[in-house]
Amino acid sequence: MGGMDMSGDMTNDDACEETGIARHGAMDDRPLRILVVDDSRLQRRILMSSLQGLSFELAEAGDAEEALAYCRETLPDIVLSDWMMPGMTGIELCGAVRELSAAQYVYFIVLTSKSEKGELAHALREGADDFLSKPVSAEELLGRIAAGRRLLDVERQLTEKNRLVTETLEKMRALHAALDRDLIEARKLQMSLVPRTTVRHQAGTVSFLLQPSGHVGGDLVGSFPTGPSRIGVFSLDVSGHGIASALLTARLSSWLTGNTPDQNIALRWDGPEIAMRPPHEICEKMNDMFIAEIDTVHYFTMAIGEIDLQTGRGQMCQAGHPHPLIQRADGEIDFIGEGGMPIGLINSAEFQTFEFDLAPGDRLLLYSDGLTECPTDDGVMLEEEGLAEFMRRYRHEVGDRLLHALKWELSALVNDADLPDDLSGLLVEYAGSSPSPDLTSPEEHS
Repeated sequence: MGGMDMSGDMTNDDACEETGIARHGAMDDRPLRILVVDDSRLQRRILMSSLQGLSFELAEAGDAEEALAYCRETLPDIVLSDWMMPGMTGIELCGAVRELSAAQYVYFIVLTSKSEKGELAHALREGADDFLSKPVSAEELLGRIAAGRRLLDVERQLTEKNRLVTETLEKMRALHAALDRDLIEARKLQMSLVPRTTVRHQAGTVSFLLQPSGHVGGDLVGSFPTGPSRIGVFSLDVSGHGIASALLTARLSSWLTGNTPDQNIALRWDGPEIAMRPPHEICEKMNDMFIAEIDTVHYFTMAIGEIDLQTGRGQMCQAGHPHPLIQRADGEIDFIGEGGMPIGLINSAEFQTFEFDLAPGDRLLLYSDGLTECPTDDGVMLEEEGLAEFMRRYRHEVGDRLLHALKWELSALVNDADLPDDLSGLLVEYAGSSPSPDLTSPEEHS
């Protein structure tokens, strides 16, 4: 084994400064831990003495087994190991150290008198990071250690960043799980705003469908009694979908809930009796309240109306909502309404009320644009023509069965994927006049 070349006037302090090795603190504010492995005590002493005074934490081992025993207790940052040693060679020691240090990288420098390129390449392939040819100069040794330190600094930084990323991902998973639980509860609360069963009375039935595209959505449908033989119905759709739209929907629901004027802004006192406001007045009132009370970029569309269950006469206002559909008893389809602007866009907006008639066996469908704007396989929206075709196909289905058939048709259009928009519908099936229609409030069926 060759001796270390200690020639030259460079001191350890000079070498430290020239090679960039700091005399204080390593990557993690502790001295760099270096293990020297050589079966020659003299060679170990020479290497150790050249590293003294540089704030390294030094250790030595006389063979590979002793080195492994040390590594199992305290993992070094850098190993300086002779290649040729009795028993396990330095290259074999490198592989064993790699198995011990899966969570922390150890920079491994092989000391050798070999000079053949093939053998040196073999050492690198087996896991060594660098090698020094004997005799070793102090300047070169410190330079290789400085190079190792730079690599270890990068490795430690990446490890720390990975740790922070992992911790952040775990926190995000926990937050996502908590948010998911909250959204599930929010979905239950939103679904409770819509009656879960058909509202039945002697003059016909009112059925409901609500299917958010995510956990929660911005659609809402509902009905409420407006007199001894009249019923109010509405369908609304807040722009967008998701949490913000759902919160606005809940707020709007509170404006249309209840059977008295102090609970429901659609109602008013007509002497001692309760009556429904004209539909256009309801839209105008909601427009003024929405703009005055809610600071948001959202708006909503709505169709709201009243049906006299004795005569089948109805009146409605369409505020930017899809055209209501009437399917006659013979299966023919009429789309009614005059369009109108959405609610919440401009102050003092004006809306129009229009009238319609239902004959026995007719049915009225209010729905959101999640139905007519659902894309088909070729990317074309279903539109009113597609909805009319569905209604003709299922003309003999009634109530919930019809609404769910429409939902199944849309699911088939998107290959059972999530619907791209919230879906809602309200179906009034008019059976004809009754001497004493028995209206049931939605609260009794929710």
